[in-house]
Order: sequence, then structure tokens, then C-alpha cells
Amino acid sequence: MLCATCHERPATSGAGRCARCAAPHPSPAQGLMPGVPAPAAEGLHRLRSPRGLSTAVVALLGVVIVSDVFAVATDLRLWQAYADADGSDFTLLEPLERAESLFVGAAGFQALALVATAVLFLIWFRRVRHNAEVFDAGAQPMKPGWAIGAWFVPIANCWLPRQIASGIWTASTVPDTEGNRRGGSQALLNLWWALWVFGLLFGRFASNRYEKAVLFDDVTAGLRLLVVSDALDILAAVLALLVVRRLTAMQGERAALLAHPGRQVPDQPDPPTVFSRDMPPPSTGAAGPMAH
Repeated sequence: MLCATCHERPATSGAGRCARCAAPHPSPAQGLMPGVPAPAAEGLHRLRSPRGLSTAVVALLGVVIVSDVFAVATDLRLWQAYADADGSDFTLLEPLERAESLFVGAAGFQALALVATAVLFLIWFRRVRHNAEVFDAGAQPMKPGWAIGAWFVPIANCWLPRQIASGIWTASTVPDTEGNRRGGSQALLNLWWALWVFGLLFGRFASNRYEKAVLFDDVTAGLRLLVVSDALDILAAVLALLVVRRLTAMQGERAALLAHPGRQVPDQPDPPTVFSRDMPPPSTGAAGPMAH
């Protein structure tokens, strides 16, 4: 079926328009009104590639995983040191002090890795939200500025960023010829978010339990909880890494479809070719999709 507007390209939306004719205007500066259909290739020049940021975020998530593995090792070592020192054997106090020093060092390493990763992740998140405004402004539940602000709202930051991510995911999913979005399952996103929030809450509980421990049994119980907390952090970081890679690839597919409406986009395109500078620009003379 041909586009109801240009009568040249295949229709890809439920309204019977091709991807180029259905490209939306950005949402108004005030309010949360959905975008309206734009002329051909409108907004393509506003796309920015998240590929470089994605690579950096994935690398830092790898550092987070390494720091968490190191933390698990130091938790277990300190746990064993406390178990060996139980009974007030002063000959074992020196190994206990060394184990505590490693424990504190691992916590510092975790904090540095987390802060660095969080900063770059927010920049990447803002970038993909910016692109989602071009792909489908009507699918976005909040204005673009909330891509950063939502993470800093107490209590509400347990669900607002998830809503924004869902809108980005929906807008970045490539529709089929019937207008349905293929590969739009958000199971990976939901699993990551649920595990991340649970791990955050459990981590605070475990830290509080360890810090308030006085007796040896309480200390070792707190350390066991910290081991579980760090293990949850590792799983959440792995899922976050997969989410970043998948969403970046999805935006590459979506950008390629907008630039070449008649071309079949593969299910798993090669990210470097999707964001290539050599991709020809739209006929209107706008800059190529995902300009760096």
C-alpha cells in the first residue's frame, strides 16, 4: 500500500503514511501535546548519533561490574576474617585490619565507577530522548528536560525515568508495513528497571544492617547481605549494558528507515553502518540521519 500523502513510498503507519511523511514535528515548548505530522524529511537534521556515548557507557558499565566483583571478593574476605577472629584471638587482628582496609578501598572504587557511569549514562539518555522526539513526539510522556530531571526527584525517581525510557523505546521501534512496531517488546527494559530499583533498595538495607552491627554475628550477617547486594548490582549492570546497546541499535534502524523509506532494514543491523557519515542525506538537503 502506498503512502496516502505522497503516493510514492510504502505506508508504514496506521494512518496510511510512509515513515518520511509521518515524521513528527517536535512537541511544543510548553505542555505535553503530541507532535503533528511534518513534511518529508522534517527533523532529520536534528538527529544526533548516540553510538559514541553508547560505547563509552558500555565501557564504564564494564568497570562497574569489575568494581562489584572486587567488592564481593573483599566482602567475603572480611567475612572470613571476622569469623576467624571470633573469640578475641588478638593474633588475628592484623589480618582483620587488612581485610577492612580492602573493604573500604573496594567501596571507594565502586563509588567512583558509579558516579562516572551515571554522568555518561545521563548524557546518553538525554541524547536518545532527543532523537525520540524526532521519531515520535506523541509517544513521549514527558517533556525532553525530564530525561535528566526525573532521576533527581525523590521517590518519584523510582518510576518516572522508566516511563521516559518506555516512550523512547516505543518511538525507536521500527514499524512494519502495516504500521505495527516489530521487536517492540520492553521485557528487557522492564527486567533491568525492576532489578535496578530492587537492588538499590536492598543495598541500602544491607548497608544499614552492616553499619549498625555490633556483635560478631551481626557483622557477619551484614556482610552476607552486602555480598547479595553486590551480586544484584552486577546483574543490574549487565542488564543496563544490554539496554544501552539495544536501544542504540534500535535508533540506528529507525534513523535508517527515515532516511531511506523504501529500504528494508535488517533485524540486527551493524551499528557502525547504521550511523555512517557516508549515508546519503534526504532529498531536501538536510544533514544525514544521526549526524555526529
